[in-house]
Amino acid sequence: MSTLPPLAGGTQGPDALRPLLSTVLDALHEGATRRGGPLPAGGPDTVAARLRDQAGTLLPEHGTGADDALRTLVTALTEGAADPADPLCAAHLHCPPLAVATAADLAASALNPSMDSWDQAPAASTLEDLLTTTLARETYGAHADADALVTTGGTEANQLAVLLARETNRHPAPVRLLVGANAHHSLPRAAWLLGLPDPLTVPAPNGTLDPAALDEALTDLPGPQLVAATAGTTDAGLIDPLPEIADVCERHGARLHVDAAYGAGLLFSARHRAKLDGLTRAHTITLDLHKLGWQPVAAGLLAVRDKADVHALTCQADYLNADDDTEAGLPDLLGRSLRTTRRPDILKIAVTLKALGRTGLAALTDHVVALAHHLARLIDVHPAFELYDTPTLSTVLFRPTGASDARLAAIRRNLLTEGRAVLGRARTDDGRLWLKATLLNPHAQPADLEALLKLVEGHTPR
Repeated sequence: MSTLPPLAGGTQGPDALRPLLSTVLDALHEGATRRGGPLPAGGPDTVAARLRDQAGTLLPEHGTGADDALRTLVTALTEGAADPADPLCAAHLHCPPLAVATAADLAASALNPSMDSWDQAPAASTLEDLLTTTLARETYGAHADADALVTTGGTEANQLAVLLARETNRHPAPVRLLVGANAHHSLPRAAWLLGLPDPLTVPAPNGTLDPAALDEALTDLPGPQLVAATAGTTDAGLIDPLPEIADVCERHGARLHVDAAYGAGLLFSARHRAKLDGLTRAHTITLDLHKLGWQPVAAGLLAVRDKADVHALTCQADYLNADDDTEAGLPDLLGRSLRTTRRPDILKIAVTLKALGRTGLAALTDHVVALAHHLARLIDVHPAFELYDTPTLSTVLFRPTGASDARLAAIRRNLLTEGRAVLGRARTDDGRLWLKATLLNPHAQPADLEALLKLVEGHTPR
């Protein structure tokens, strides 16, 4: 009898996985029970020491066996996790993934197709084509030439957008990137990575890019330009005035990219979709469904208005896309990404879209936006707190009345160290520091928001 460990694929794979999955699920439950809150108590040193003690030797001379290794390490990792499924874990654009999407991700791991040649991913390549076509049409409407590329998230999608602008530029001068002061850090970083001139930062008073300042900047700027607007800022969840920005770009012949990594989830909502008016006028759009899409990481996309722009990514490697294979009808996948080996992240997204439909996704989005408005109302009438502004998406900024920035930062760190709550921090253009609640948990209820405010109030000096 073979002593080799079993594989996840093939007809025997499910039988090998079934008992291991039972172990994993038990360990997830045990770890969450031990943690007892949104994140482990004790702070970095305590958490690290506990994990090292529980993990033991990671490369022993003789293995402990699958059941013991899974039980030990999954329990330890879960006990030491910041759990976005806990309503009091509300710091970042880090969503609790749907069970159906997570189950689909298990199938993707078991099958392990690599999306860089058809002979490694026959059905997955077709599913990716179906999914990207579906999401390109959802983003751009009936635009016949739209396409979408799968990415690891907003950062890779933004980098691809800048790359496509560089590669489609026919002007002898290099493309100059213009970003709002509110833009995600990945955009200026992309210009640096791609050897482009330093980006020009346009003022963003009140957190959104100023179209008049953009118009002035483009008037004085020679050569080709790429303007990057934002639909869902990281700090406050704000949406730039997209129609006005698109008008300015068209007057100056500038290419427009919209980073909608956060805000793209509104596309599924009949109630909130109008907040994205003007989006379809962008040449490229970043989407990220491990935010308002409830997918396990990673689940990003770059939508492209003109699929001809994607030809800039064409790459030839004989062992993956030989000319005679392509001419014989084998799909060429290598030009669909800057990565070679990549997971079929499209499976979990496709399963989720099919399982929930547009109305199901809209219900999730509408719920978390409504939660944000409820939290904002609680803060607005509470004498111990100051509200930054009415939320646009699902982010709420607030601060204890009269607290210094140093005290506010200490409150946040104390809650983290105690394992009681996970809140983010954001500094607005007025220079003040705010606590940030990013509400992405569709199971959270108003009582959870009240509990969160009580925790913060309990750490605020009277």
